[in-house]
Amino acid sequence: MQQPSDIASTSLIVVKLDVPDTVKSFDCGDEDLNDFILHESPLYRKEKLAVTYVLKEADDIANEHITAFFSLSNDRISISDFDNKTKYNRFSRRFNNHKRLKSYPAAKIGRLAVHVSAKGMNVGSMLLDFIKRYFTADNKTGCRFITVDAYSAAIPFYLRNGFVPLNDDDIDEPTRLLYFDLNDLDED
Repeated sequence: MQQPSDIASTSLIVVKLDVPDTVKSFDCGDEDLNDFILHESPLYRKEKLAVTYVLKEADDIANEHITAFFSLSNDRISISDFDNKTKYNRFSRRFNNHKRLKSYPAAKIGRLAVHVSAKGMNVGSMLLDFIKRYFTADNKTGCRFITVDAYSAAIPFYLRNGFVPLNDDDIDEPTRLLYFDLNDLDED
């Protein structure tokens, strides 16, 4: 699997977990995230609900020392979710009425966690950069946005990495829908 330059300069690689692959040990300090990688990720893969990727040492065949993981699934953002005056609403008007764009394709980060031993080493931000480039480097299908339902504690992390709230409908909820516009990478 392709690695971003920050990860490629180390012996760490990103590997997609297949249904029979298991992770025997992982601790990010959050029981829900630990439980997902240890027990639930194979079921999500088998049911085609999400695909999980792990960041690990290149020579760790047995997935014994996972540095971090993330899961991805398909998503969409409806045009109606945006404020009426955004560039996203104006773009949809370019389509004929019978083919009008009603939503934008997106990829959702379902889970993202970094092992406690790697906290503070910028691994989470490197993974977000990897995910962004993964969908723009050799785009096989249309994917305009990366979305995440971020827990309150994680919102500052995603904001620092270029994500923004979709709207204010969920401002007082335990999670907020944030998005990253992949077209912003073209402007860099």
